[in-house]
Amino acid sequence: MEVAMNTEGLVEVVLPGTVEPEGLQIRRGGAVPAPGPGQVVIKMEATGVSFAEQQMRRGRYYDQPPFPFVPGYDLVGTVEAIGEGVEPGLAGTRVAALIKVGGWANYVVVDAADAVEVPDGIAAAEAETLVINGITAWQMLHRKARVRAGQTVVVHGANGGVGSVLVQLAHAAGAKVIGTASTRHHAALREQGVTPVDYRAGNVAARIRELAPGGVAAVFDHVGGRGISDSWRLLAPGGTLVSYGSASTRDDQGSKQWPVLKLLGRVWLWNTLPNRRHAYFYNVWAGRALAKSRFRARLRADLTQVFAALQHGDITPKIAAELPLTRVADALRLAESGTVAGKVVLTP
Repeated sequence: MEVAMNTEGLVEVVLPGTVEPEGLQIRRGGAVPAPGPGQVVIKMEATGVSFAEQQMRRGRYYDQPPFPFVPGYDLVGTVEAIGEGVEPGLAGTRVAALIKVGGWANYVVVDAADAVEVPDGIAAAEAETLVINGITAWQMLHRKARVRAGQTVVVHGANGGVGSVLVQLAHAAGAKVIGTASTRHHAALREQGVTPVDYRAGNVAARIRELAPGGVAAVFDHVGGRGISDSWRLLAPGGTLVSYGSASTRDDQGSKQWPVLKLLGRVWLWNTLPNRRHAYFYNVWAGRALAKSRFRARLRADLTQVFAALQHGDITPKIAAELPLTRVADALRLAESGTVAGKVVLTP
C-alpha cells in the first residue's frame, strides 16, 4: 500500500569529496523517492549537524560511504508515504530516524522498522537534538557506565551536542557532574549545577583530581588522542571510561582508521589489567550487523526513554541555531567553530 505524496521536487545536499563547507552542493528538482516494501518516505522537518558530518567532509569518518553521497546522520519528520507491508497507521505520523547518511534532504526513504514515533507536544527541532545525541548519551550513561545517584562523573565537552544531554541525564540520575568546556560556557554550566573546568588552561586532569581526589565513577571522553590516558587515570576503583570519539584527530592527515584502532587497542589493554576499572569504546551502531532486530528494539526503547525524559522536564533541548537546508555551509561552519552550545539544526 502507498500513500500519495506531495509533488514538490527533491532537494538534497551532496558531499562531493573532501571539501570546505562551501563545497557542499545543493541538488534540486529530482524526483521524490518512492518507498519500497517495508519502507516509508519521511518528509524532513528537522535534521542536524553532528561531529560525524564534520569528519565525513574531511574523509575521516571511520566507515563513511564513497563520495559523492548525501550526509545527514538523523532526522525528524512526518511519514509522507508507506510501502507494502507497512502498518497503515504510520502514515501521517511524526517520527525520528537514525540513518548515518541521507538525512540532509527534504524527503528521505528509511526502513519502517527504523522509524520511532515522536510523542505529541515535542517540536521537530527539539526532537532532532535528541536523536543521535540522546541515544548516545542514554546508552553510555545507563548501558555502559551504569551511573548511580551520588556518584561523580566527568563529561568532556559538556556544552556540546552529546555533552549537554549527558549532563542533564546524569543529573536526573542523581550524579554530580564535572564538565570540561571553554570559559565562555562556564556560567551556563554552573547554572545547570555543573562544576566547569577550562580544557584550554592546561593540565586538566590535575584540576579534576583536585575536585575529586578519590577519583570519579565515570569519564565520558569524545576527544581521544593522548588525553584518553588521563581520562583513564581519573577513574576511581570500579570506575568506567567510555570513549566515543577522537575529536582531537579531526584535522589529522593519514589513515582515518588508525585513531579508532589505537583507541580500541588501549581499551583492550586496559581491560586486561587487574585494577577493577573498565573501559569501553562506544559506537551507537555496535551489534546492528549481527542482530538487527535486537539493535532496533534497543534503539527504540532508549530513544523512547529520552523523549520521556524531555516530557518530564529532565532534559531541556539545546538548540544552538536553526538554519534552512540551503544554508548548510553556514551551519557546518558554525558547528565546527566550537563557539556554540547544543546542536545546530537544519530545516527544509
